[in-house]
Amino acid sequence: MTPIEIGLLGTAALFLLILLRMPIGFAMGVVGFAGFTWLTSLKAATVKLGVIAHDAATNYAIGTIPLFLLMAHILFASGFGKDLYDLAAKWLGQMRGGLAMATIGASSGFAAVNASSLATTATMGLVALPEMRKHNYDVSLACGSVAAGGTIGSLIPPSGMFIIYGILTETSIGALFTAGILPGILLALMYMTVIWIICRRNPAAGPCGPRTTWKEKAQSFGRSGEVVLLIILVIGGIMGGIFTPTEAGAVGAFGAVIIAAARGRFSWVMLKRSVYDTMKTTGMIFGILFGAFVFNSFITVSTIPVRVVDFVTGLEVARIWILLAILAVYFFLGMVLDGSAMMTLTVPLFFPVAMSLGFDPILFGVLVIRMTEIALITPPVGMNVFVLSGVARDIPVGKMFKGTAPFVCADVIHVALILIFPAIALWLPYL
Repeated sequence: MTPIEIGLLGTAALFLLILLRMPIGFAMGVVGFAGFTWLTSLKAATVKLGVIAHDAATNYAIGTIPLFLLMAHILFASGFGKDLYDLAAKWLGQMRGGLAMATIGASSGFAAVNASSLATTATMGLVALPEMRKHNYDVSLACGSVAAGGTIGSLIPPSGMFIIYGILTETSIGALFTAGILPGILLALMYMTVIWIICRRNPAAGPCGPRTTWKEKAQSFGRSGEVVLLIILVIGGIMGGIFTPTEAGAVGAFGAVIIAAARGRFSWVMLKRSVYDTMKTTGMIFGILFGAFVFNSFITVSTIPVRVVDFVTGLEVARIWILLAILAVYFFLGMVLDGSAMMTLTVPLFFPVAMSLGFDPILFGVLVIRMTEIALITPPVGMNVFVLSGVARDIPVGKMFKGTAPFVCADVIHVALILIFPAIALWLPYL
């Protein structure tokens, strides 16, 4: 068999193992090691395994992951998700559809400290969904806003997906963080516009909430002011070159402890649980990354990426059509795979293609991560929807997916705008 045939056989075996519910990181590691051994030798594969393990363990950028996760878990356990929602609800709740808009706003803020779409959805599901149901919001609109709002976490720094993409492609994580700010703000505004249109056509879908005084608005900001300042410090420090993303994660984690203590919400039990959750999530992510590095080494030796690049660059079509085809692959893969699996499986294959066509690595990263997150609210997988269904068991999953449909349309328009106007993603990092 030729190396390419072995590579294709290994890829098919990987998908089979995933369908059999083998953990994605373990599946990639097993297939990658076996394939590398087949194409080289057992000794070479063993040495390669040791080199990958050493490089992964000593990679400075990987330290960003547990630090930002610790920051997120401390703030999550301290109840600041509810504070951010109260802040947004006090300012937007009196409008028609205002509580749903507040959910989008709070999700944007919480995503900035959470770095996880699933955790943002779970938090807002517990906090915002009961409030909207209490005010007689349409169930589909309420669920759609919670599930879609969680996907903003992919763009608002510090995004875990940006960290993984940066590690896989050796792209500056700081530049990726900066590139996500404007697209994230634009997406939040587009989601709010979707809610406004829905409530304009059907006022009963999002009744006006209670009016609040300026004093109540100021008090709600006072309860979340430190978190907002922490976000500004972390993102501003990265943008200003004051510290690296890894150092920013350390500042954020330490700041989260200080804020929790200042608010009287700190306890050793809370800290112990936060550290435990951080280690558990970090172990899962590191396992996926290690498996991805092993599998990617096998795919590289099989020469598949080189042949794909040669084939694509030889096509007599405009490069934008090739990029659109790649993004379409992400859209359809998202219906059967979760985001981390898609990233680790496809980025090593598609990234060289995009670079050979002259696309900016930062722009490509923003587009890929956005398409990956869209998959979180599309059937049949839709991980955000299933997380939400665990919070609201009495609501049928079908109604939830019905609620996310208008937001998926907004996502498609959002991706189109970034393609047409790349400066939306590139202006800040190159500024």
